[in-house]
Amino acid sequence: MLRVAPAYRPPPACALTTVYLDDHVVVANKPSGLLSVPGLGESKAFCALSILTDRCGPVHTVHRLDMDTSGLIIFARSKAAQRHLSIQFQERQVHKLYEAVVAGLVQNNQGRIDAPIAKHSLQRPLRHIAADGQPAVTNWTVVSQSRSSTRLSLHPETGRSHQLRLHLKSIGHPILGDVFYGDASKAGRLLLHAKTISFQHPVSGTRVSLAVPSAF
Repeated sequence: MLRVAPAYRPPPACALTTVYLDDHVVVANKPSGLLSVPGLGESKAFCALSILTDRCGPVHTVHRLDMDTSGLIIFARSKAAQRHLSIQFQERQVHKLYEAVVAGLVQNNQGRIDAPIAKHSLQRPLRHIAADGQPAVTNWTVVSQSRSSTRLSLHPETGRSHQLRLHLKSIGHPILGDVFYGDASKAGRLLLHAKTISFQHPVSGTRVSLAVPSAF
């Protein structure tokens, strides 16, 4: 079945809060429903990048969060800082933890999903699991359970587009509120949040560790 994303109706700029700021790096807590970077067309120019540019001057993309995912996102304030941080992501030196609420009761306390992800040829921006896709690995741990859902802590070893959403669907536990891979009616938003992030400061070399709890 073809999934169609709803019209872009982002939250106001004040919903994006700054968690860390210095002369080289800015880390923000992005709300669900806001693009990380501009999309196609003038109607999708408003995004985390544009808001932070208005607040801080020029900023540069380091990584992205899906529009529907909330949480911590890093931008660089110089090209040199961007290069340094991007290398850390490429070499898997940035540590990230996500939190999600998924449908159903997950049976084990923890697990690992190792399933390559490829672009879907007909239904962009969807992805699919395929043997010839890019390597993708997600580790998960159960945090708590209710009558019909499970809260998970997620540690992705790779950063493929839609990785967490697709991996959790592949084990029969789609994230609640997922318009692409689950049932969007199960929650008012995608219940996926980038909760913690840890990286090496591109200038001082010190380790920066930040955390913001989920709003769900």
